[in-house]
Amino acid sequence: MMPRKVSAAAAAVLALSLAVTACGSDGGGGSDDGKEITVGIKFDQPGVGLKTPDGGYEGFDVDVARYVARQLGYAPSDIVFKEAKSADRETLLQRGDVDFIAASYSINDERRKKVDFAGPYFLAHQDVLVRAGDESIAKPSDLNDKKLCSVTGSTSAQNVKTKIAPQAQLQEYGGYSECLTGLENKTIDALTTDDAILAGYAAQDQFKGKFRLGGFKLSDEFYGIGVKKGDTDLRNKINAALQKMVEDGSWQKAVEANFGPAGYRSEPPPRIGVFVG
Repeated sequence: MMPRKVSAAAAAVLALSLAVTACGSDGGGGSDDGKEITVGIKFDQPGVGLKTPDGGYEGFDVDVARYVARQLGYAPSDIVFKEAKSADRETLLQRGDVDFIAASYSINDERRKKVDFAGPYFLAHQDVLVRAGDESIAKPSDLNDKKLCSVTGSTSAQNVKTKIAPQAQLQEYGGYSECLTGLENKTIDALTTDDAILAGYAAQDQFKGKFRLGGFKLSDEFYGIGVKKGDTDLRNKINAALQKMVEDGSWQKAVEANFGPAGYRSEPPPRIGVFVG
């Protein structure tokens, strides 16, 4: 009878081991107890989403992501931040590499075919950043024949080429910091993206006084939080969290903390859930 008892005990241990292993390999980037949540953010956008030299993260999108994660039941230590470059965002969601993305992610019809969006939680406008002493770009049409920089996969680059300045010499790089280097070195005449992102760069200590915003308001960019296509439950929970963030004043505090130093005046919070369905 003893061998039978040992076999039963071994079977119980094996079953428990398999259960624990399954919990730790659910594809969601979680820990063994399922408490981690993986969030995609930008790593190179001051004021919006930035990985700091000490390994921390800061910016408006980071504050939004942390607030949403807290409402979903996660502590700050449960959040794993993953870089979400513009060209990679849909792929990250489709593969399940992240649970949601808050990365200056403009909602548009093409992207909505591939992913779902909660929000919008912020309204930005496309603008240009130029050198402070350059007066040759005073209106959008002045961008024609200029060396214009944006980031691969961003809506800003395509908007310029198709609607604003078709003769612009558009150069697309992997990150905005590369465009900033070119602008500072005069190999680039202007950087185009959302005004909130540009304000964040202009406010950095090393760039203060070197650049100015054009103030063109070339488009309306509604930032949404991207989730995997069909994940209606998570989208609805994030919408509820965003609504609470606006109502309890946390949204306005995050705006002031991240954009206030640059003198950037944001739009009021947009109506959340308007892009649902």
